Amino acid sequence: MKLFLLNLLCLFCVATGSVRAVDSLPQLAQMLRESDDAQLQLDILRGISAALKGRRTAPMPAGWDAVEAKLAASANSEVRTLTQTLSLTFGSARAKSSLRAIAADPKAEAGARRTALDSLLGIRDPELPPLLQQLVTDPAVRGTALRGLAAYDDAATPTAILAAYGSLGAEKRDALNTLASRNAFAKPLLAAVAAGKIAKTDLTADLVRQLRNLKDDAIKAQLTDLWGVMQETSPDMEKEIARVTRLYWAGGSTPGDAPRGRVVFNKVCAQCHTLFDSGGHVGPDITGANRGDLAYLLQNILYPNAVIPNEYRATTVETKDDRVITGIVKEQNATSLSIQTANELVTIPRAEVKSTSLSEQSLMPEGLITQLKDGELRDLLYYLSRPGQVALPQ
Repeated sequence: MKLFLLNLLCLFCVATGSVRAVDSLPQLAQMLRESDDAQLQLDILRGISAALKGRRTAPMPAGWDAVEAKLAASANSEVRTLTQTLSLTFGSARAKSSLRAIAADPKAEAGARRTALDSLLGIRDPELPPLLQQLVTDPAVRGTALRGLAAYDDAATPTAILAAYGSLGAEKRDALNTLASRNAFAKPLLAAVAAGKIAKTDLTADLVRQLRNLKDDAIKAQLTDLWGVMQETSPDMEKEIARVTRLYWAGGSTPGDAPRGRVVFNKVCAQCHTLFDSGGHVGPDITGANRGDLAYLLQNILYPNAVIPNEYRATTVETKDDRVITGIVKEQNATSLSIQTANELVTIPRAEVKSTSLSEQSLMPEGLITQLKDGELRDLLYYLSRPGQVALPQ
């Protein structure tokens, strides 16, 4: 029996999306209904999950309703979780209703609520946007809600996010990334910046470039009015490095304050770079870099496009529903593409991709420090040059 099962699972996994794979599902569902062996159930569920990886939906096999009801009561938490996830993929109304209720319940555990939202986002639940818009004010799940709204072209999203923006903390970055992901979201965002409702300094250089990637003439005109012309490469690298070097040493023999510099790093750099085991993983870990050399630091900060390893070249993905995503491709296969942005890993089914383009530029844009005050710049550079971690200011 087990040998037959393993052979069937192998057939299912290699034939994903084929007639043979679809034909195998009823047999697997029957095995799940008949077996009370938790390990056998896990083997089958894992096999089906592997076969359906990268697919948002799949036809529900005959008999799955009974499987869902039976395994929902399993003593094994992984069996319950995999069953619910697959039930979502199969379009189970029961699974969707249950997860929406968990996500909306302020008394539920925060991790369970975030997991519920992630599962619903994974199948692109069409009824989710109103709930996500409601949850942008809920501290327990608002980061997940803000990121999730980027997946939906819903007209109410900009109003909901902008209304909540002033109350956000670290999630402001999630809000801005979502608003910069679509033309229809970006225009209200830039109007809010122009009206002074959002500080111009909140839009870092990478967000400005993401907005330019939308390729909308009206948005480009607004950006020019607010920021001026954005140059990707300065014609005189040495001159600019010399200017910033003089600015740095104008602070004296101890040019900056390292704790304050760590605050600036967390705002400007930590989304993408790790330093002393803290930060993001989009760009390289800079802990072991030649940070004690000011010229090296400045060349890499001011001119990230001078030398770009292939693994850090930016890719822009446009989906068929007009979302634009810029990041580093981490994984791709025949069914899906995973791209790491500054704030999340986004997996997109191939069927939803309209186009992809590999940039000749680094994901890290030039101009990251242009909106820093002189003191903030000195503090950042001084912090980056320290051999060890420093405490944040009290």
